[in-house]
Amino acid sequence: MKNVLVTGGTGFIGSNLAAALVGRGFTVRILRRPSSDLSNVKELDVEHCLGDIREKESLRKAIRGCDTVFHTAAMVSFRREKREEQHDINVGGTANVVDVCLEEGVERLIHTSSIAALGHPVGGGLADETTIFNWQSADNGYKNSKHDAEKEIERAVGKGLQAVMVNPAVVIGPGDIHFNGGKFIRSVVKHQALFTIDGGTNIVYVGDVVNGQILAATKGKTGERYILGGENLTHKEVFQIIARSVGGIVPRIRMPIPVVRLGANILEIVGNIFGVDPLLTPEMISGAGLYNWYSSEKACRELGYTITPFRQAVEITFRWYREHGLL
Repeated sequence: MKNVLVTGGTGFIGSNLAAALVGRGFTVRILRRPSSDLSNVKELDVEHCLGDIREKESLRKAIRGCDTVFHTAAMVSFRREKREEQHDINVGGTANVVDVCLEEGVERLIHTSSIAALGHPVGGGLADETTIFNWQSADNGYKNSKHDAEKEIERAVGKGLQAVMVNPAVVIGPGDIHFNGGKFIRSVVKHQALFTIDGGTNIVYVGDVVNGQILAATKGKTGERYILGGENLTHKEVFQIIARSVGGIVPRIRMPIPVVRLGANILEIVGNIFGVDPLLTPEMISGAGLYNWYSSEKACRELGYTITPFRQAVEITFRWYREHGLL
């Protein structure tokens, strides 16, 4: 691995990955759109290639001469009206990346998928890389698109491309300017977390994800997927740890799941009427009440992956938000 392309290089995970690769001495290109926010990469010594994963010619120019491609570009949306665009980017874009990598003789493709592409644990316990996708009844466009994108990677492997998949959990850390995973921290610190619900999730530090991506490039087995997770926590534990670590208030009200679902449907309708992003949508809470807990044992065993404690990840993230005037 010497000359590297990162698709989605200005995004949360992509920019952290690009910085880590530069720090390790690799020659790095990023593929970005002309309108991309450059906040996270303005000081990075990387080559900028303008384009879009939906446009093969721009992809070809960016990939040509690279031996390794980290595909992190994706659209994260939980609104039904965005499904077609999301599918075009997440599935169609991944198909384009695969095709161009094959045409250009790329040695290694590392696809950043998600635990959303995997099934959730049923009957307790932890899900792993073998857990069959079982979200069909949830009607979740994002999960479906990430699952279908993995089929394109499987197609690539079938055609001889050395491709590996990594599946991060919910990610927090510096660079999350849009408060994706960081919304947990913001809601507690700003006293916006009004209630908690049953169930749980897995939250991972972005530095661990980046380390896992690079390990997958050097040690990952072709055609395999590796869950890059952190600690498995109940939703209440998430709020409690954040409040104890950086301040804020833990919500005391336990909201019944049916009430939350009703509220999400109402907020989505209101958002559509007024053309604004709703605070909650049915897709955002499709896993509400479930303990979406995952095992990273395979990545630890085969890649040497390590996990940063959630409390430490929260403190690092909060400090970055404060230093950049975001909290």
